[in-house]
Amino acid sequence: MPPKKKPRVSKRAADSGTDDNDEKKQAKESGGKRKATEKTAELSELDGHPQIFHWLMKSEPESRFENGVDVKFGIEDLKALPNQTSCWDGVRNYQARNFMRQMKEGQMAFFYHSNCKEPGIAGLMNIVKEAYVDHTQFDKKDVHFDASSKADNPKWSMVDVKYQRMMKRFLPLSELKKYHLQHRSNGGPLKDMALFTRARLSVQPLTSEEFDFVLSLENEDPL
Repeated sequence: MPPKKKPRVSKRAADSGTDDNDEKKQAKESGGKRKATEKTAELSELDGHPQIFHWLMKSEPESRFENGVDVKFGIEDLKALPNQTSCWDGVRNYQARNFMRQMKEGQMAFFYHSNCKEPGIAGLMNIVKEAYVDHTQFDKKDVHFDASSKADNPKWSMVDVKYQRMMKRFLPLSELKKYHLQHRSNGGPLKDMALFTRARLSVQPLTSEEFDFVLSLENEDPL
């Protein structure tokens, strides 16, 4: 990892509710917005939540400037970094943060392209460092600065991720939605997938069944 300048990984679009219009529609279609308070979100995900082994993590592959800083970070950007590794900073949603705090080294995550012309799953990465303090919350020049977070009691965490590979074919949100609707009606592994039931979260858990099914789609013709 570069010791001074780390790549900006933008998750704020999903966390703040400015993510893809299609994803907002998924949330509405799947039962509406989740309205947990911060405290409730912390408790619901840390107290008694089942063990998760797979994840979906969103970032923006197209340029978008926030306070004069381009927050673009797609899978190709991760692939181009030294050791193909980056911190996953900038998460400012308590539930998404709590999910990252559950991550274990070696677990796999889908790299999801968000807030772009064609959102969807672009590739795979591994968690290579478990949750630690996100330094950007204390940097006044950073777009993810949080004046309410204190050094002796930091609010926000991040993990390190390492590029594994591209998907054999890009899996667009539109195709995943078709499977979700089919499975919701007739039963299937994607019927409760967080991409549709908690669409606005930038860090989402996947069951083993969801992960395996989605991974298998790269070997299938588009629906």
